[in-house]
Amino acid sequence: MTACFQKPSFPEVRILLAEDEKKTADFIRLGLEEHGHSVEICPRGDDALELAMESTYDVIILDVMMPGRDGLSVLAELRRAHKDCPVLLLTARGALNERLEGFETGADDYLTKPFYIEELVARVHTLLRRSSGQPHSLVENGPVRLNLITREVHCSGQLLDLTVREFSLLEQLAIKPDRVLSRSQLYAHVWNIDYDPGTNLVDVYIKRLRQKIRETGVEDPIETVRGVGYRMRRMAP
Repeated sequence: MTACFQKPSFPEVRILLAEDEKKTADFIRLGLEEHGHSVEICPRGDDALELAMESTYDVIILDVMMPGRDGLSVLAELRRAHKDCPVLLLTARGALNERLEGFETGADDYLTKPFYIEELVARVHTLLRRSSGQPHSLVENGPVRLNLITREVHCSGQLLDLTVREFSLLEQLAIKPDRVLSRSQLYAHVWNIDYDPGTNLVDVYIKRLRQKIRETGVEDPIETVRGVGYRMRRMAP
């Protein structure tokens, strides 16, 4: 297998976020900006459609329920105008018929509220990879294999049952093998909040990851760097 350890980079990414709930919009904006993306927020469907028609964006995130035009209506108009920018739909409802309608209208992906910001960022990055033709959907280190699209991890062919946070933590370590990441770095990237030196949250999750990996028969690849943080050593195939 071909190993690819680097994290994909997407320079000068512009994202249009059509979301009328300010708290949700700010939550998404901060999460995307933390990854270096530029986010323009629009709270009304009609205004979002106008912006999307007049400007170029790398990804558009549309809330289905918005004042004025709803997200599906905006999406339909964009596709009729042959605007092929990747579109991710957000909704508080998870009905199958609505999801199908979104995909039939031309949506590229769909996320139901509430959601973890890590999952939204991962889905945005997947859309960017697809549209740019970048092949970096797999991260492999010896017997450990992460699929960044399906968010699955296999160790020696065995599927690990990981939570969203556990996957994000392992992803941060796996894409930078042999590089030491401090607890504050891991805390910021995985939990997206400032590090609290009084918490052992990172250590608790590292312990869980180690246990789940060892249960597959794979030697623990995560090393503790005393006084600093953790790193994932590079392993032989």
